[in-house]
Amino acid sequence: MRVLVVEDDQKIASFVVGGLKQAAFTAHHASDGEQALRLMRTEHFDLLIVDLMLPGIDGLTLIEQIRREKIKSPVLILSAKRSVDDRVRGLQMGGDDYLTKPFAFSELLARVQALIRRSTGVTEATTLGVADLEMNLIKREVTRGGRRIDLTPREFALLEYLLRNPGRVVSRTMIMEHVWDYNFDPMTNVVEARMCRLREKIDGDSEKKLIHTIRGFGYVVRDDA
Repeated sequence: MRVLVVEDDQKIASFVVGGLKQAAFTAHHASDGEQALRLMRTEHFDLLIVDLMLPGIDGLTLIEQIRREKIKSPVLILSAKRSVDDRVRGLQMGGDDYLTKPFAFSELLARVQALIRRSTGVTEATTLGVADLEMNLIKREVTRGGRRIDLTPREFALLEYLLRNPGRVVSRTMIMEHVWDYNFDPMTNVVEARMCRLREKIDGDSEKKLIHTIRGFGYVVRDDA
């Protein structure tokens, strides 16, 4: 899931972006409204986290503008403004939820997950899996045949993306766009290298291989049994 954090306070932005990445989101940062607007006009984000007190285009104006341009990504407003009137105005301008500073990251994460569930209209699964491979999204744990497998946050995000597309071949470009924070560079082998390490951890010496390379196309997770 791709999230854009629009926040001019670098300390808060680093805290939120870092936390989202650890939770296996692909998080991007814009430090002002103009930069955020440019990004949202050219890229898709599953959710926006927007501070109200931004330089240049303020947060409310930004939200009003993206709604005028039919950008429907849910918006979580992040602001030090605490009054009921401020919250009401933010929601009336097109925000979907409102969280006041200071905040606990656990609450922010819960609100992000709830907004994404609401926007997709689908109840978020707590587990993903194929064959004897299981991923617990709440505990952030992966097991195969009951044996726990330790993954880095990036490996977890990569496996989650594959498991959310079981039986579907996903290309390197699709993986880069959904799992990494930058656009696809055809000269890099980062996907192949990370996939190789992930396959070693997931398949190892198992007779049944679950992660497959489709030469010339990409990768797929499936149970061939």
